[in-house]
Amino acid sequence: MPARTTLTTLAATAALMASASTTTATAATTPLSAPRIAEHFDLSASQQPENITVDRTGAAYLTFSFARQVVRLVPGGRMRVLATLPAPAKAETPNLGKAFVGGIARAEDGTLFVTYATGTADLTGIWAIPSGGHPHRIAALPADGLPNGLALDRRTGRLYATDSVHGVVYRVPAGGGEAAVWAEGEALRPSTFAGANGLKLHNGAVWVTNLDKGTVLRIPVTARGTAGEIQVRATGMPSIDDFAFTGRGDTLLAARDDNEVDLVRPDGTHITVLTAKDGLQTPTSLAVHDGTVYVPSAAYLTDKDPNLLLARLDR
Repeated sequence: MPARTTLTTLAATAALMASASTTTATAATTPLSAPRIAEHFDLSASQQPENITVDRTGAAYLTFSFARQVVRLVPGGRMRVLATLPAPAKAETPNLGKAFVGGIARAEDGTLFVTYATGTADLTGIWAIPSGGHPHRIAALPADGLPNGLALDRRTGRLYATDSVHGVVYRVPAGGGEAAVWAEGEALRPSTFAGANGLKLHNGAVWVTNLDKGTVLRIPVTARGTAGEIQVRATGMPSIDDFAFTGRGDTLLAARDDNEVDLVRPDGTHITVLTAKDGLQTPTSLAVHDGTVYVPSAAYLTDKDPNLLLARLDR
């Protein structure tokens, strides 16, 4: 999600038309290699990618946060807008002041789910976009919050979403219904700007980042489906946004708003593996598919060249 200086940065937005060319980067660190900018987006059209999911074919589904759009993109191919969420009469989104499409998850049948924050009770919540259908809200969330990260548990048919202002994790039936606070606690709360941010389901737990505190958290899912004790698994990563696991183990890659992608090991140690030299422009999220790492950059803090970077993940 946008870091704490977003409002100032957005006010200075400059027009930048997308380029079809790719660029060669040189600063990637093992286990990543061969980074390249696969797609450049149009900043003047608010094409700022906030979150990503990838299907079995390698096609990427992205949220453009301030354009209120969800798009499908085959790297090197044509981008298609799948949905534009309705604009509020007056956006009063906490921390941002603009309508904000955040996390994205995809079901097996192609249905997409996204979080949407407007500061208004009629629109804020979790939205579903059926394959070939129109977006509709399936669960309301508090208008004074900032719903952000999102993940779908396909086994149980439940969605989990973070709220960066209230510092909680919600759980919602994927078929729609009332949202319930599933996890809360000091580790999830913000200290200055935004707390619970990125979210993934992995190895029997809900994993969450806290942007303000620079932490990676693990919340076990108990046999009853309730939240276990929050565990701090890594620290010392300021402005950490969303993340993705590299495989079956607990090693993950985390996007940081300060133009870094970090490799975080199971013991909590971490190293920088991508930087601005590779083309990062406020990276917001990641996906890993078939040995390829996808890194969207939203340019929230750089005001230039929002893009999608691809790199090879060496096992």
